[in-house]
Amino acid sequence: MEITTALFYIFSAVLLGASFRVITARSTVHAALFLILAFFTASCIWMLLKAEFLAIALVLVYIGAVMVLFLFVVMMLDINSDGVRDGFWKHLPLGGFVGAVIALEMAAILMGGFRLSSAPELSAAELQMGNTKVLGIAIYTQYLYPLEIAAILLLVAIIAAIALTLRSRKDARTQDPSEQVKVKKADRLRIVKVAPTVEVIASAEAAGEPGVVKP
Repeated sequence: MEITTALFYIFSAVLLGASFRVITARSTVHAALFLILAFFTASCIWMLLKAEFLAIALVLVYIGAVMVLFLFVVMMLDINSDGVRDGFWKHLPLGGFVGAVIALEMAAILMGGFRLSSAPELSAAELQMGNTKVLGIAIYTQYLYPLEIAAILLLVAIIAAIALTLRSRKDARTQDPSEQVKVKKADRLRIVKVAPTVEVIASAEAAGEPGVVKP
């Protein structure tokens, strides 16, 4: 067995184990950390396939940005894991059926991309450019609309994550701009006339000296 084949089986085993722990971990933070491990091992498999750009993009984009966002959202929401796990075994058959249907749908769509016999051959000029440049040309020409749709979906996910953290709390202070613009001059400043008070030191008067007036 070659070293590349052995590494492939090792990384694949770690990837499957980390993926299984993502859905079985009791803590949401631990599940996110196992997902980071799954992404890292997947990038290692991409490196074995000589797809360096995809491997680096998986590490920088998903592990360095998306998973950090996931961890912030999980920690800010403070999800009650015990309440989420209620009824897990009750809904397990239905969840397993839905997961199997999704897996079959993904296999039906993605299996066509793994047919190496039908893959187009690269020209000599494309081979000299490298896989990163060829991938960039394909993304921004042939797959431009799917790329824009993916960007919109990520933007919606970010906005939804921020909206989930905007919960009403008693100790939180918020401002209402519509009420601020309605404020008038009389509401901001009130002038009050206070009568002056004069205090005379009694000891000075007893000594026969003029009293000292203190404002």
